[in-house]
Amino acid sequence: MDVWKLAKMLALDVYRALRQCRDFSLRDQIHRAAVSIPCNIAEGAERNSQAEFKNFLGIAKGSAGELEVLGPEAFDRLIEISVRVSQMLGGLIRSIEKGALPSRPKVVPVKRP
Repeated sequence: MDVWKLAKMLALDVYRALRQCRDFSLRDQIHRAAVSIPCNIAEGAERNSQAEFKNFLGIAKGSAGELEVLGPEAFDRLIEISVRVSQMLGGLIRSIEKGALPSRPKVVPVKRP
């Protein structure tokens, strides 16, 4: 699933970008939000109903929104990716609502270059 792959790469990039951040509370919150996105996509995909999958996608979308607090220009790329992930999740949610999505999409691990 493309959105899961992108979300996983985003989480890794967020960890790298915040290595030097000394605001530990903010850093930990942003780390949790970033990791929550691919985790909720994967968990939702493993559930037995479209309604549960949709619910987990909504949680992942909320976590993607949390990343928009990153702010400084150095994080513009991460914010752009999180917005893209949020848009893709919105599309998946709409597909579920229309009944156009298969019942259990496969989440395939991605190899990072």
